[in-house]
Amino acid sequence: MTIDSVSLFPSSVARGGVFALGNFDGVHRGHRAVLDAAIERARSLHVPARVLTFEPHPRALFWLDHAPFRLTPQAAKERLLKECGIDEVVVLPFSLDVAQMPPQDFAVRVLHETLGARHVVAGYDFTFGYKRGGDMARLGAWLKPYDVGVTDIAAQGAPDGEVFSSTRIRAHLQQGEVEQAAAMLGHVWAIEGVVTQGAQRGRTIGVPTANIALGDYLRPRFGVYAVRAGRAGEEMSYKGVANIGVRPTVGGVGENLEAHLFDFDGDIYGQVWQFALTRFIRPEMKFDGIDALKAQILRDIDAAKQA
Repeated sequence: MTIDSVSLFPSSVARGGVFALGNFDGVHRGHRAVLDAAIERARSLHVPARVLTFEPHPRALFWLDHAPFRLTPQAAKERLLKECGIDEVVVLPFSLDVAQMPPQDFAVRVLHETLGARHVVAGYDFTFGYKRGGDMARLGAWLKPYDVGVTDIAAQGAPDGEVFSSTRIRAHLQQGEVEQAAAMLGHVWAIEGVVTQGAQRGRTIGVPTANIALGDYLRPRFGVYAVRAGRAGEEMSYKGVANIGVRPTVGGVGENLEAHLFDFDGDIYGQVWQFALTRFIRPEMKFDGIDALKAQILRDIDAAKQA
């Protein structure tokens, strides 16, 4: 199946430079090795360092009934990539047509002809094209006649041998192991979204909260966490405590993050904020009424302040 690769991108798509290829969900330390290599090569060639990534994530297209799994939705991912030193993020809209593209067409038509890549960098296990028929060895062979270099980056891991991977990070978060996840990410994992107004029960007990729907985010272990928070793209300078889950004591509907910030009384409804999980305090549980819940919230606040 041949696809007009030019039509996949807007007419203003960036051309030329070094491209790092991948989904980069989480932008973890393994990804950083790919990005650093791309940036180093770009600087040596005096060209921009760019990322070519895919949205929606291919996993979302093929596993329609799968639970949410994203570590970093598109906006958060693009911001993290630029914080790493990438000059521009190019997004390839992923569809069934793209999934059925012959891998050689991706290499030649997309990377060479459409994007004008001077050099491409990806992890050693990067695959692409129909039935994932393209790999790094084939990519190098297909691009060599066009004088486009290819660099593959070996698996990266911690001294204990654990390989940095989005899959392992998800597993840590699902166990509430936020410190281990942060060690693999190279940064504290955060959930961001538009702050909405909830039932305002917190205000009635002196603990006002900010609410964010979890959306496509991976569901970490439901429970109470110490958090740091701030507007998206800004320093997360406020400390607080957050419950992630369904709020069974008050008959909550939907899964969300409900956070109380210490020493803060601003109106942030409608703003995009991010909440970084710094320590797991306890699992979510159902209490025998509001008084019992309030007493536990006060204990959670004390625990979070000491985190």
